[in-house]
Amino acid sequence: MNLYGYHELEQDLDHIKSLRMSMSELGTMGCSVLGKKIPYIRIGKGPIQLHVNAGMHANEWLNVPCLMQFVKKYMTALEEQQDWQGCLSDGWSEQVTLWVVPMLNPDGIELVLNGPDAHPFSTELLEMNGGNSDFSGWKANIRGIDLNDQFPAHFYEEARRRSVTCPGPRDYGGEHPLTEPESRALAEWTKDKKFDMIIALHSQGEEIYWNYRDYEPAFSEEWAQQLAAATGYAPVKLTESDAGYKDWFIQEYGRPGFTVETGLGTNPLPVHQYTPIAAEVERLMVSAIRLLLR
Repeated sequence: MNLYGYHELEQDLDHIKSLRMSMSELGTMGCSVLGKKIPYIRIGKGPIQLHVNAGMHANEWLNVPCLMQFVKKYMTALEEQQDWQGCLSDGWSEQVTLWVVPMLNPDGIELVLNGPDAHPFSTELLEMNGGNSDFSGWKANIRGIDLNDQFPAHFYEEARRRSVTCPGPRDYGGEHPLTEPESRALAEWTKDKKFDMIIALHSQGEEIYWNYRDYEPAFSEEWAQQLAAATGYAPVKLTESDAGYKDWFIQEYGRPGFTVETGLGTNPLPVHQYTPIAAEVERLMVSAIRLLLR
């Protein structure tokens, strides 16, 4: 497993296009600050709507190929009529529509992987990074806004708690919610699709966050325990954490939402964790689909 950026994602999407499946769709759900298309993949045509995203934080890019590995396995099984994980016999694609956004923050991920050299914002980026040319720890989008602190779920309370007052590598959510094209596109797309359940892949810690200020459904904790059993992760009830995508989704719709922190260590996680994390993401997604089909 090598470094995986926007170019590698485009190569994987080209492979998916070659499958020409009637029950799949590739599209764009928005654009980044620098105009990169933010792709989505739809698999299935069922009435139950499941969404999963990755790559919201730039230095958590390893989740992108892990999620794409699941997508490719699932789509290949459908294309070749293989009953992988019971996907055919259990009628996954007829009952569940899976919407995947594999890389929400392409500008930030490219910055982490390639650095600021020859970048149109290189001067501003170096200033935001304290003059340090090492951007491996950068979480934010290219404007120094943390996309997972951008959502209108007690946004200003979270901003006061963070006490970060200017753009930078992490934890600055901006002056107001949804100022960034990436977070705004995800919120608008979510409103349009009316998902029954969402999963946001982050790293690290091997934990599953399932609650938000008691807005979540009564069964969310049990579902988190089921997802934890599938992955080996720990279900965790959070307090004093706001403005994330999962938080906003639960508050807005009262439906189950989960932030899943993959891997262990310091971000960016080492590439050698790709194989175990990809296996855990596969088990996570299979478990999520089965929960929705119960």
